[in-house]
Order: sequence, then structure tokens, then C-alpha cells
Amino acid sequence: MSPNTVASYGSDVDLFLAESKVEAESASAQDIVDYICTKNMSERTQARLLSALRCFFNFLILEKLREDNPCDKIAAPKLGRYLPSVLSLEEVTAIIESVDTSSWRGKRDRAILEVLYGCGLRVSEAASLRLSDIFREEGFVRIVGKGNKQRLVPIGELALEAIDNYLADRPFESDILFLNAHGNQLSRVSVFNLIKAQAIVAGIHKEISPHTFRHSFATHLVEAGADLRAVQEMLGHESILTTEIYTHIDRATWQRSILDHHPRG
Repeated sequence: MSPNTVASYGSDVDLFLAESKVEAESASAQDIVDYICTKNMSERTQARLLSALRCFFNFLILEKLREDNPCDKIAAPKLGRYLPSVLSLEEVTAIIESVDTSSWRGKRDRAILEVLYGCGLRVSEAASLRLSDIFREEGFVRIVGKGNKQRLVPIGELALEAIDNYLADRPFESDILFLNAHGNQLSRVSVFNLIKAQAIVAGIHKEISPHTFRHSFATHLVEAGADLRAVQEMLGHESILTTEIYTHIDRATWQRSILDHHPRG
């Protein structure tokens, strides 16, 4: 599993053991159900917790610390297809242009937003981006995604210009592109916080995260007629089925496209 999944699963298990006050070797299915009920979790959160606990208890069985997996007696919730929230182009522009670029950190924040939307990156991919990963002449950035798989993603002039403006004022030398006030790699949480704060400044009252920029990037490409396979490659999706989610967001667009091209439309 990816480091982020490992960290998330570990956190879920830690919280369950700490808050339910049960021993790992004796925890029962009822203990897990009671914990879920007291936390008022969404179905998606319930599914992730059960997945984390199932892995954990399977490990305990392998270590001969218990003989059964209590999660086997619990049915995971049926999850429908997740349709992510997206921003309009006007909302994306409003957030990006609301950044105060009078300081190097403001220029950094502007560059982060331009890269997130311009390249459709995951927040961890943007946070770990290196200067040596940017190929200006070719117009690509090299991304190391899930499972350490590399891909090349086009990068536009607006994102490159924002990066240049930031680097011109950045007080630290480092191959890591986005740095915090101490000259270290900016964390995923910091990127999340800056986007939440900037949305408020821009007057956007939606529940957004760095991933919202990625969803918006993909949705706007599909709406504009981009090839779905190309979008899949840019996003680093293993399966085209994952990318197809963006064809369901604006039904009017694909409905009009089908009717316009149907021989008896």
C-alpha cells in the first residue's frame, strides 16, 4: 500500500483501540459496531475503518495473537459511485487570483494553486515536486505517484510563470519546489489549510480541498472534449473506470455530444 494509506489505516486502528478501550486480542464484532455507532461515521468512513481493522486483525492472526477476525461478521456498507464536487472555471480563477503575492510565501501559494489546477496533481505529488522534475523546454513535469509509478504531465505557461515568480524571491536553496518558512518541504496539511483559507478570501463557500482542484481539472478537460485516455494518463489512474467518473458530472455535456453525433439524433 502507499505510505498515505498505511498512515491512514494506522491512525484508524490507533483511534479505535484508544477510544473503544478494548484489547486488540479480545475485541469483538460488537465492539466495532458500537464504536462506529458512537462516532456517527459516513458510510465511506465506515468502509475505510473496516478495511483498516480487517487488515490489522488478519495480522494478529498471522502472529498467532488471536484466532478469528471480528470484521468477518460485519457487512461493509454498500458504496455508490462517488461523484466529487468541482469548482467552475470562474471559481478556480477567483481563488488563484485572490492570493496576495507581495511576499515570497504568497508567490509560493499562487504557484501551488496554479500547479494543482494546471497539472491535476494529488496533493502529495505537488508537495513532493522537485525542480529537477520540471522539464521547461519540453513543457512537462515528471510525477512520482502512487506505488512510486512515474508519469509525465504537461505543464502550461501560467503554472511555469507562477513558479518562476516564486523562485525569484524564495530565500532557500533546495531541489524541493515548495518549501515552508523553515526551508523544509511543505506538508500536505499545510497545502490543505492554505486552500481552505484562500477559498474563504475569494468568497467561495464550498467544502473544498486540494483534491477539488484535481477533480475540477479533470472535469473541465472532459467537458472541453479531451480524450478520456489522455486524461487517465495525466491523472495516473490505473483503470479507465476511475477516470470515467468525470463523464458523469456534467450530464448535459455528454448528452449533447451523443445526440449531436448520433446518425439519427
